[in-house]
Amino acid sequence: MNPIRMHSRIAISAMAMTMVSSLYAGDARYPVKTIQKIDIISPSESSSWASKNWLDCDDVVLTEEDVRYALQHIRRISRKAFFSEDRERTGCAGSASVRFHNGKLIVIGVEPTGFINIFEATETLKPKSISESFYDCPPCNKRKMDLLQDALDRATERRLKELKRQGRLPP
Repeated sequence: MNPIRMHSRIAISAMAMTMVSSLYAGDARYPVKTIQKIDIISPSESSSWASKNWLDCDDVVLTEEDVRYALQHIRRISRKAFFSEDRERTGCAGSASVRFHNGKLIVIGVEPTGFINIFEATETLKPKSISESFYDCPPCNKRKMDLLQDALDRATERRLKELKRQGRLPP
């Protein structure tokens, strides 16, 4: 093989690997290496549209490990994409405050589907500005849903029992 062609292929492969690894590389404003402290504010809460037929929010508990993983893999999205009617929702979420060594304090809300919102906060955890950032984290979704497989199976059982009770499913 021609050495120039071989070097070109190596260079192209290296660029492709870099692009793939940086696709979910996190937000440079919130480097995981500089985290000083993570406090879980609300490990699990449900909103008005939570559906226990799909997933019981009591089974979805946010951990420090989840927060670190999310900050490593988030990808910024628009407000419109975050609030899109087409996106998957569980109605469950957890939140945490994260303090960095440089003194920056953020509040992060994490849904098991991998949708995340972050705002910079004051010491009393109030937003510093109106600005809020929205993120998607497909690796977070896969990781959390793998961990929640038992909870999803229980939800499926509840749905099947309800269908049998209604007579819409043969015994």
